[in-house]
Parts: sequence; structure tokens; C-alpha cells
Amino acid sequence: MTYNIITKKFNLADSSKEKILDKVRKLDKFFDDDSNECKIIVSEIRDDIAVEITFKYKGFLIRAEDQNHDMLTAVDNCLAAIDRQIRKNKTKLSKRLRDSGFDDYIALEGQPEKVEEETEFKIIKRKSFSAKPMMVEEAILQMNMLGHTFFIFTNPDTMSPNIVYKRKDGNYALIEMDE
Repeated sequence: MTYNIITKKFNLADSSKEKILDKVRKLDKFFDDDSNECKIIVSEIRDDIAVEITFKYKGFLIRAEDQNHDMLTAVDNCLAAIDRQIRKNKTKLSKRLRDSGFDDYIALEGQPEKVEEETEFKIIKRKSFSAKPMMVEEAILQMNMLGHTFFIFTNPDTMSPNIVYKRKDGNYALIEMDE
């Protein structure tokens, strides 16, 4: 597992980095491959410290973030959330997805932000991504692991873009594009 600690508007001592890594390495029991990556972002927002932890595992992203006055408490909260996500989705992933399904999927990857000229509508951020075909169940699992409320993917049967989203009542909905 490769660990990257990134700080934004914040200086982090080496001893604090080691404490964070010691805590994060406790989740290594879930990951069996050394080619995986963990990115830890620590930043200061007003009077709080924000911690975002993202694991990239076989093409899937597992992510959590938290803000707290104490950095280690924020790290603990993130790790608890990731632990819950992994345990909650572990059986679903093993039942519904084939092992190679992880390898075939390219996760959403944020591209560097592009500045757009001033227009009638102000675009503050632009992302582009490519997604390989996946089943609806895979898209819902990926959406839940990212903590998002919607997810865009390609339907392997029709090869058209689809959107799955979580409704306010807790159920899921699917939007299919017509050709």
C-alpha cells in the first residue's frame, strides 16, 4: 500500500504524520495487494482541521472526510466511516461482482480544474472522467462507497450513458439516455 499525505494551508510535523499513518495502516487487513494507494489530505478550514482519506482499491474508491478541532479525532472518524463502508459492502461486492469486475472498472478521476471565461452562468469547477461499462448494481455500490448522491456510468447492454441516484426516501433511481 502506498500512502500519500498532502497538507493544504497547514503544517504537519513528522511525528503527527507517523501517528496518522499508524492509525491508517490498521485498515491494511482489508487490502491484499501492494499496488493499492491511500491518499490522506489534511487542511485547515476556519478553526477546524479537515481530514479526507481516500483508498484506491482495484479501481474502486473508498472515501471519507471529517472536520474536528482535533486532527487525530478527525482521522479516527474517517477510519471508522471507511471501516463501516468496507464491512457493509464486502458481502455485496463478493456476491454481485466477479473478481475481474474490479479490474475492468476505471474510477472517477478528477482532472485539474479548468478556468472558463465569464459567461451568463458561472462554472466554478469542471471535471471529466471516463467510465467503462458496468452493471447498475456496481454503479450503486461505487456511488455509496464514494459517498455521493449520484453516479454516471455506461450501460454495457446499450452502451449509452446512464445516471443512478439516491432519492430522498432512501431508494435508488436510474436515468437511461435514449439514442
